[in-house]
Amino acid sequence: MAKIIGGLAVSHTPTIGFAVDNDKQNEGAWRPIFESFAPMQQWLAEKKPDALVYIFNDHVTSFFFDHYSAFSLGIDHQYHVADEGGGPRGLPPVKGDAALSRHIGTSLMSDEFDMSFFMDKPLDHGLFSPLSALMPFKPDWPTKVIPLQVGVLQFPIPSARRCFRLGQALRRAIESYPEDINVAIVATGGLSHQVHGERCGFNNVEWDQQFMDLIVNDPEKLTEMTIAEYAELSGVEGAEEIMWLVMRGALSANVVKKHQAYYLPSMTGIATLILENQAGALPVDTTKRHRQKMASQLAGIEKLSGSYPFTQARSLEALRLNRFLHQLIQPGPRERFRREQEAMFVEAKLTEQECSMVRDRDWRSLIQYGASFFLLEKLGAVTGGSNLDIYAAMRGVPLEEFMRTRNQQVTYSVAGNEKVD
Repeated sequence: MAKIIGGLAVSHTPTIGFAVDNDKQNEGAWRPIFESFAPMQQWLAEKKPDALVYIFNDHVTSFFFDHYSAFSLGIDHQYHVADEGGGPRGLPPVKGDAALSRHIGTSLMSDEFDMSFFMDKPLDHGLFSPLSALMPFKPDWPTKVIPLQVGVLQFPIPSARRCFRLGQALRRAIESYPEDINVAIVATGGLSHQVHGERCGFNNVEWDQQFMDLIVNDPEKLTEMTIAEYAELSGVEGAEEIMWLVMRGALSANVVKKHQAYYLPSMTGIATLILENQAGALPVDTTKRHRQKMASQLAGIEKLSGSYPFTQARSLEALRLNRFLHQLIQPGPRERFRREQEAMFVEAKLTEQECSMVRDRDWRSLIQYGASFFLLEKLGAVTGGSNLDIYAAMRGVPLEEFMRTRNQQVTYSVAGNEKVD
């Protein structure tokens, strides 16, 4: 089974990435920052975790306010560096572990955390700024990363208590993963800072030190504070330090502090922390019981002949095809598809199998491959087919025969007023 070996916490200011990219680690203002990173680098080099569960927040780069989630888990094979306005940093993409991500996601949902999930999104300095100072990245990163994005920029945001409870659920998720791997939990964010309004530049060194002491020795006390109280003590943006409680909740009650440092160079209190887990063993197999709980909602669904549940695994593997079909909600790609279908196949880098299925309108094969039905009905609308044509093809019978099984003899589609030649 998977084992949580410890937790790391670190601020994620862009300063860190800037210094790495410009070789300023040994210059005056930056040297204390990287001296505090050295023990973390050594710990990671010695422990060699197979995966990092990495808690961070995006800075309105890949996650925008038109659809903003509290907790978003990455379930992809890799994650590229985002462009935050001046071009992406020259770092390789970090590898994900899609199987571990799916297990964690299923576990959290079974524990009634209503997660959102993302694929094919680049990640910004919330993840890559400290990561590039913690680990070597040439030619590739030495471990896999499971990104867990917390929405802390648009209020209401998760409470401190909810973050701590998420960490406890995360521990159950990881420890119930059947592979023998070592996992470290990394929390980023904070400490005290505010970057907007007349209070811009606010810091609170005394609270930063108290917060770090409590996160080690009495994290439950921190869950009693409101977001407004965090904002008062840490600054509004500094309230993102509640993400540290996710990491702390994922560890045992007793931990060993291996390292702690703090430095305030400019706008943000930059802190580093290493906690080693001191988990105890139970004489009963609670992980087996938890895996049974995780599986209970879909237990037996495999017996439904002719059914293909749209799982995260199917979604990820068919992402390229589904993205190609999704563009048909726009007038321009619809019109072009009718005229230049083959050219669009090439541009989307569809495989020959994918091209053939779309070209032949092989609805059943598309479903079996991993296409979402609700994208197939968009393809049907663009090409002049009704939903009933697709339904009949799914059943493998002529439309007339399928229609005889319906109470009303009507056809329809999701097409609007756009004419199809």
